[in-house]
Amino acid sequence: MAETYRVIVAKPGLDGHDRGAKVVARALRDAGFEVIYTGLHQTPEQIAETAIQEDADAVVPVEPGLRDDHSIRLGHRTAV
Repeated sequence: MAETYRVIVAKPGLDGHDRGAKVVARALRDAGFEVIYTGLHQTPEQIAETAIQEDADAVVPVEPGLRDDHSIRLGHRTAV
């Protein structure tokens, strides 16, 4: 059985828009990753605590300005 990576998708800072984070989370899920979305307005400490509690393999902070030419690489899989 193939290993499933646990990924935290985090929306740090005060920006109140989460559409991009939800698109990234959906793309990762569609690519076979297990995704934990932290929600809006997360501090770095909250994101780190979630990653530790969830035993995550990676954290993907989604910042304003993320563009289509960025991709997330974990192991042999790529999600856009």
